[in-house]
Amino acid sequence: MKKALIVSGGWSGHKPKEISEILAAYLREKEFEVEITTSLDTLLDEEKLMELNLIVPNWTMGDITQEQLQSLLNTIKTGVGLAGLHGGMGDAFRNAADYQFMVGGQFVAHPGGDAVEYTVQVDPAHPVTKGMKDFTVKSELYYMHVDPAIHVLAYTSTEQVKMPVAWTKQYGEGRVFYCALGHSIELVERPEMNKMMSQGMAWAAK
Repeated sequence: MKKALIVSGGWSGHKPKEISEILAAYLREKEFEVEITTSLDTLLDEEKLMELNLIVPNWTMGDITQEQLQSLLNTIKTGVGLAGLHGGMGDAFRNAADYQFMVGGQFVAHPGGDAVEYTVQVDPAHPVTKGMKDFTVKSELYYMHVDPAIHVLAYTSTEQVKMPVAWTKQYGEGRVFYCALGHSIELVERPEMNKMMSQGMAWAAK
């Protein structure tokens, strides 16, 4: 059985406890053994991390120590997968540029708040988005700084820009998957998000 660790905490507005439980349920449906930790010190046990198949950061903002970060970076470089969503992964640890590089992007702003309606356009050719069609959401639209090396799987078009919504990236031997959606529990529980996150986390875990 594959093993996944969800690191849950940070800004309470993103409901880290509740979202972590939803993601854990998606992983268990894929036959993962899941542990949820609320301490970043769990990342210091590099030997334990190396036994995992997947790490899911769900920690909006907050600070990570250099020791915690280096252990995480080393683990993903060796082939453990990394996957997550919204601010829990894409707006975590603003003080850590190396973390943002690993993820492939960083949240900048969400103009219009949580009432922006937009269509998520999906590339169904990738295993993460296989079987998916375009869908519409009314939520925050994340504007991101992104690494040009990412492989964009879903995006939305505005008058100003074609903005990535979900992507993959290679970090050393590790697979990285990120989805910018996920501001509310209701959105994370939607069938489209269930499918994308379940397939994305499974893909990252090889």
